[in-house]
Amino acid sequence: MKAVRIHQFGGPDVLQVEDMPMPEPGPEEVRIQVMAAGVNPVDWKIREGMRGMQLPLTMGADVAGVVDMVGPGVDMFHLGDRVFGRAMPEYGGYTEYTIAKANQVAFMPKSLDFVHAAAIPVAGITAWQALFDQAGLQAGQKVLIHGAAGGVGSFAVQFAKWKGATVYGTATGKHVDYVKSLGADVVIDYKTQRFEDVAHDMDMVLDTIGGDTFERSWGVLKPGGILVSLVHPIPEGEAEAHGVRAKIFRADVNSRELAEIARLIDEGRVKVEVTTVLPLTDARKAQEMSESGHAHGKIVLSVGEEQARKAA
Repeated sequence: MKAVRIHQFGGPDVLQVEDMPMPEPGPEEVRIQVMAAGVNPVDWKIREGMRGMQLPLTMGADVAGVVDMVGPGVDMFHLGDRVFGRAMPEYGGYTEYTIAKANQVAFMPKSLDFVHAAAIPVAGITAWQALFDQAGLQAGQKVLIHGAAGGVGSFAVQFAKWKGATVYGTATGKHVDYVKSLGADVVIDYKTQRFEDVAHDMDMVLDTIGGDTFERSWGVLKPGGILVSLVHPIPEGEAEAHGVRAKIFRADVNSRELAEIARLIDEGRVKVEVTTVLPLTDARKAQEMSESGHAHGKIVLSVGEEQARKAA
């Protein structure tokens, strides 16, 4: 089988398409014939060595495909089931076949094809857990989502709106209208407006940007509000000094929350935006696009023949 792998950390040029032996699932694991693989910012961060992963490794995590083999102890899934979820790190997602823990995949939304399903797992679960598991967002609260046009941000806008929150989002240029179309109540063009001049007394801020954006976000929170960051460490004592709470976290993909997201998608409450579909062999280009930071929606690699035909 083919897989996109790295043997050293570095730029996109370290990505190589290689032949690999077929993996075998262990207990509580399933083998998936990958039809499409999602591309996330964490992928190129791993490629550059930011996460300290062990080499060599196969890139990617998000996959959608067909269950090809089940390991001992798996009774939820059977051969031929269409599933989506997170591949185990040692097997990766940019590949024709991968292994996933059974508790990290779910049945695909019935209304989606493989490409759109592959765009969901990490970004969707990250948004879900940030809003609900970490911040406990409730109906009637106000949330500011930085990077609202991105993979995580676009899901977060829709989840928060579904929950009944008032949603503020930052974006710029053509992405402003896109974020409005997702249901945001207020969209702040960060190139022409300072978000702190518009957003006040927020119950929650979701920071997907870090840096100066993170630092300026303290002031828009109401007393007792919470700042959840995906990228910026929380300086000791700073949240307390502002009279608020703060967390940084990494998502933990699980079947239960994937299934809940799938239900919302099939009910038409959440849409999945895929802006670019590339073949597996164009993984370098896909990561370069992701690294540019200017794409909205998701980038997906088409792997299986069926999806290559649909994307044509």
